[in-house]
Amino acid sequence: MNIPLVDLQAQYKTIKTDIDAAIKQVVRKCDFILGDEVNEFENSFAKYIGVHYCIGVASGTDAIHLMLLAADVKPGDEVITQANTFIATVLPMMELGAKPVLVDVDEMTGAIDIDKVRKAITKKTRAILPVHLFGRPAPMNELFRITNHESRITVLEDAAQAHGSTINGKRAGSFGSMAAFSFYPGKNLGAYGDAGAITTNNKKLADMIRIVRNIGMREKYNHVVPGFNSRLDTIQAAILSVKLKHLNDWNAKRDNIAKTFVRELSGVGDLVTPPLSTSDAKTNWHIFPIRTKKRDQLIKYLAEKGIHCGIHYPVPLHMTPALKSLGYKKGDFPISELRAETMLSLPMYAELTERQQAYIVATIKRFFR
Repeated sequence: MNIPLVDLQAQYKTIKTDIDAAIKQVVRKCDFILGDEVNEFENSFAKYIGVHYCIGVASGTDAIHLMLLAADVKPGDEVITQANTFIATVLPMMELGAKPVLVDVDEMTGAIDIDKVRKAITKKTRAILPVHLFGRPAPMNELFRITNHESRITVLEDAAQAHGSTINGKRAGSFGSMAAFSFYPGKNLGAYGDAGAITTNNKKLADMIRIVRNIGMREKYNHVVPGFNSRLDTIQAAILSVKLKHLNDWNAKRDNIAKTFVRELSGVGDLVTPPLSTSDAKTNWHIFPIRTKKRDQLIKYLAEKGIHCGIHYPVPLHMTPALKSLGYKKGDFPISELRAETMLSLPMYAELTERQQAYIVATIKRFFR
């Protein structure tokens, strides 16, 4: 049996007719840049998240960059985020001349540690950017409590992995003043190329981002501010609109798979499985991470048996060569390091069959016998 980490072909087969029709419609009209389908998707996704505005951009990284720019992050400012996220969370901060201030995370959930955030706040703190890592919602309400009297600090969201995740029924991407989404192909809501979006309830910020993403144009050749070429293209928007209709169903299937893995793998060897969703925090299970001190041996064994896993992420940000200038060193964030050394991601997608799930579980159990 061969089981990939993500099976986009299996997903495509279930929606092929609608996807092909959506792409052909765009090609037939030849309206490839900011066509009607972009506006349609933006409106639909804003409604889905529960906000007034959605602005489609070229990638999740661009979404973070433009969001920070709209939040008035300037050179010398500090932006607090977590040490165990993907590098795309912090690179836009550095591009703007700001300093990423890293903090450690909760060992069980991988979410940003509120106490560490509180201690990291200084007079230079301009924003806090928690990550809904692997789709598990960050503790947004707690973050707002510690910044309640700090009007200069903007709370944002890196919701790149959190399409459909909720806190008390409210969707990730609707808490901060703005939120950044990625529609990278492997995401729960993924395009067929790079794509991203920013969500917000603030009309002024939304209007600004729409102009800046389109080379600073209010209308053609009327460049009112310096901008960027970061537009969500029409074909990707059309694809995303088709997929958005299936997102809740796909997330529900992922949740059932997660419950199966937790039930069947709890107590096996030294495995640590992630906390399941609760009514307070519902995970979309973009990634299903397990932890074991035998991670490297297990991932090799599973690959030999046709089960392809991932590591998200093998090197914490503070130990990444490209971020050496931040001045951190090994040992600064022990929980992030522990998770990076012991975690592996099992295959997780809505089309994962019961037979495949059973094979994954049985193979892992054999490894620990």
